[in-house]
Amino acid sequence: MTHQRIRKFNTSEMYPDKGMDNDLCMAVRAGNRVFLRGQTGFDLDGNMTGVGDASAQAENAMSCVKTLLEESGAKLEHICKVTIYITDRSYREEVYEVVGRWLKGIHVCSTGLIVKGLALPEMMMEIDVEAMIPKDD
Repeated sequence: MTHQRIRKFNTSEMYPDKGMDNDLCMAVRAGNRVFLRGQTGFDLDGNMTGVGDASAQAENAMSCVKTLLEESGAKLEHICKVTIYITDRSYREEVYEVVGRWLKGIHVCSTGLIVKGLALPEMMMEIDVEAMIPKDD
């Protein structure tokens, strides 16, 4: 089986004033593994949501995670590992509350990092997700 690349795009579309030209996609399914592009306050149409509100950005990111996993043939329950990036320690509780609500009962492995910045200054958080679809699903 070849890798399935879902929601292909070019960075020149998402960041038109940055002079970038990279072919990417939102998700890759490689066999039973699913890798998602880091999800932020950007919705799946490329619109920024929740400017100034880390909780709203996390809510949008998790909604996008669910949609992308489903488009890849996976479910939230298949998530194995998440990495959460926040740009300020004070966002930790509100972001983790949202992520925790979406992933309640799943018990994923999680790493949290505080970073100096993300791709755009209005981004307050980003979540990176890896999932494994069980062979019996």
